[in-house]
Amino acid sequence: MRRGNGVEQMELSNMGEDTRGAPGAPDETRAAPFLEVSGLDAGYNRVPVVQGVSVQVALSEVVLVMGPNGAGKSTLVKAITGELPALAGRVILNGRDVTATREEDRTRAGIGYVPQVRDVFGPLTVVENLQMGGYQLGKHEVAARQDEVFSLFPALAGMRSRLARSLSGGERKMLAIGRALMAQPKVMVLDEPTANLAPAIARNVLHGIVAGLAGSGRAVLLVEQRVSLGLEVASWGYVLTDGRLRLQESCKKLRARPDLGTLFLGHGGGELGSAREEVTQGVG
Repeated sequence: MRRGNGVEQMELSNMGEDTRGAPGAPDETRAAPFLEVSGLDAGYNRVPVVQGVSVQVALSEVVLVMGPNGAGKSTLVKAITGELPALAGRVILNGRDVTATREEDRTRAGIGYVPQVRDVFGPLTVVENLQMGGYQLGKHEVAARQDEVFSLFPALAGMRSRLARSLSGGERKMLAIGRALMAQPKVMVLDEPTANLAPAIARNVLHGIVAGLAGSGRAVLLVEQRVSLGLEVASWGYVLTDGRLRLQESCKKLRARPDLGTLFLGHGGGELGSAREEVTQGVG
């Protein structure tokens, strides 16, 4: 890893279905899913925000969920991680039905989650944040996992005693992902990891950290507002609008669609470049 300003020069070279409500056929070349969400309904006060959503993620795969504000992306993520109960449907992790399990049980089962906000504990140091990520582990395990995180993110090792609130945006995101990795998850769920980051840092977070997570054998479910960058690192994409899946397709095909802007933003002028520009500026 080259150390620059924050994570601007970060390199992580050592890291390596059911389609209800979603037009487009599953790609037969995709690997078997490690995380499978089938016909999921979820919302608040028993009122569904997302309905009939099905998503699959295989190991070593980055899957992108995209859609405008209010599409239900964060609700979907919370139902997958257990923060919200499912009103219908199933969440299957490595063949095990975890739909009715608690959030902490899903963490133990192998789901790591990095939320868009409140992703680190600002008053705590870098080391203390990592220790919080390993709260379910024994003392010796915490130390070993902490060393593993520092080996993946050497920049964090030089910030051990710094308070999380003093870190740059890119450094905070690196810490948030490192904290989630303390539990050694096989699935990483990332809710808009580039939010509020400068474009150059956002690119490094996605191409360096997120791609590296998949390269290390993990399944990555990515919710991302910068569609252009997300499509560069993901292999499969789902378009979510009004709580329902509108489309699922390989990211290669999505990049080539002239109507992606219409599908994604819900209006005319559907050039992919137009959609990319608007989303990069914060729509999503």
